[in-house]
Amino acid sequence: MEFTQRRLDKLEQFYDRVIRAEVFLKVENISEKENKVAEIKMQVPKDTFVVKKQCKSFEEAVDSACSSLERKLVKKKRKPRAYSSLKFL
Repeated sequence: MEFTQRRLDKLEQFYDRVIRAEVFLKVENISEKENKVAEIKMQVPKDTFVVKKQCKSFEEAVDSACSSLERKLVKKKRKPRAYSSLKFL
């Protein structure tokens, strides 16, 4: 749990307007070694991101999911807002 919390806290460096984050950890009933699943649902203003990763350990799965969320949050932060690009004459 501490690892997950620390990893989620780091995401605020990329986008500081996170409203809520939910983390679901589960073990899939399959014979493969990569049976640990981390699903993260993150709510930000006007958007919700859901990332699901399957790996050998929960730490790997959480790390991979957070890396995907980092990219999504950076992309959202860089995306210009519609009203800010309008110029009034």
